[in-house]
Amino acid sequence: MAELNDFRSDTRAWLLENCPTSMRTPMVDSEMVSGGNKNRSSNPDSYVWLERMFNKGWTVPNWPVEYGGADLSVEQYMVLLEEMATINARAPLAGMGVTMIGPTLLEYGTDEQKAQHLPKIASGEMRWCQGYSEPGSGSDLASLQTRAVDKGDVFEINGQKIWTSGANFADWIFCLVRTDPNVPKHEGISFLLFSMDQPGVETRPIRLISGASPFCETFFDNAIAEKSNLVHRLNQGWTVAKRLLQHERSGIHMLAEAASGSKRTANAGMTLTEAAKHYVGMTGDRLRDPILRDEVVKHQMNARAFALTQARTVEESEGGTPTFATSIFKFYGAEVRKRQLELQLSARGTQSLGWEGEAFTPEEQGVTRNWLGSKAGSIAGGSNEVQLNIVSKRVLGLPD
Repeated sequence: MAELNDFRSDTRAWLLENCPTSMRTPMVDSEMVSGGNKNRSSNPDSYVWLERMFNKGWTVPNWPVEYGGADLSVEQYMVLLEEMATINARAPLAGMGVTMIGPTLLEYGTDEQKAQHLPKIASGEMRWCQGYSEPGSGSDLASLQTRAVDKGDVFEINGQKIWTSGANFADWIFCLVRTDPNVPKHEGISFLLFSMDQPGVETRPIRLISGASPFCETFFDNAIAEKSNLVHRLNQGWTVAKRLLQHERSGIHMLAEAASGSKRTANAGMTLTEAAKHYVGMTGDRLRDPILRDEVVKHQMNARAFALTQARTVEESEGGTPTFATSIFKFYGAEVRKRQLELQLSARGTQSLGWEGEAFTPEEQGVTRNWLGSKAGSIAGGSNEVQLNIVSKRVLGLPD
C-alpha cells in the first residue's frame, strides 16, 4: 500500500508539472490525436502532451516497456486514470491502435509483428482502421465475402468493407478476409494487417445527415498483404476477431465515462445536474420538477453502480484483460449513455430541438447531436441483440 501511495504522489506531481493547461479542458474533436499525420490536431499542445506521455510510457501504460509502455500493474493504471481525472487531463492518444489492434497483437501477434507495429502505435506514428463489416455482413459478420488469395509471399485481396471508421485517415488496416470458401463460414476466415497507402485500396467517405463523414466505404482491388502480417493462423482469424471485439467493447463502454452526466464534454458543456438546475430551476435546494429530479437521481445511482462494477471486474480479471463480461458492459454502457442524453434533452425542453440557428446555443446543438449519435452505441462493436446472445450463452450458460 505504501508503494502504491508513493506512486500516486509521484504521478500527481508529474501530471501537474507536465500536462499543458489546454490539455486540462474538455476534449474537442478537432484536437483529438488518433495517430498518423493525415488528420492532425489543431492544437499544438496535443503533440506536446503526446510526446511527454509517450516518453513516460503512459500512452499505453499497461503495455510492456519494450513496446512503448510502462508495464504498470492494474492498480497503478487505475491510480494514473484517477489522477488524470482529478486535473481533467485529456487522454494523450486515442484510436483503434491503442484500444483494439494493439492489445490484440500483444496476445496473438508474433514477436516480429509486435516489434513492427506496437512502438509505432504507442508513439502515435501510425493510425489504424478496422475492416470488418461489409454491405451484406453486419451482425452476421462471419458471412463476409472479401477474398484473400495466396500469391506466394503475399495475399491478394479483393472485396469491399463498409462503415470503416476513419479509413480515409488511416495508415494501416486490420482486416477480416475469407481465405477458404469451401469450409463452414467461421472456419475459412483469416486476420490480415496491411497498408492503406497502396494502389489497390480506395476509400469513399459516407456523408451523414449531420454533414460529417466519420465512416467510409473501402474497396480492395488486388490489394496486397505480406504473409508476415497474417495474425495467428491461416483460416483461424475468427478467434482473433472475437478477441479484438472484446477489446473494442471494453473501449466502447468507456465512452459511457460521461454517461453519469457528472463530467463535462466539449459538445455538452454542462453536466446533467448543472443543465437541470439551469433550465428547470430550483425550489430551495431541490430541483423544481420532482419527476425529473427523481429520474436524474435514479440515473446517477445506476451510472455510479455501473462504474464501480466495471472497476471491480477489471481488478478481478486475470491481468486486467477483457472477458465475456465486456458484452454486459457494452450493452449496459450504451443504454446508460442514451439515458443520460435523454435526460439532458428533457431538462432543456424546447431548447433541445435545435439543429442550427441563432435561437440555439452551440452547447444546446451539441447535446442534440450527441443524443442522436448515442443511438449508434447500440450497434457499434456488435448490436445490443448480439451482446445479449453472448451473455446468455457465455456468461449465463444457457443453451442455444
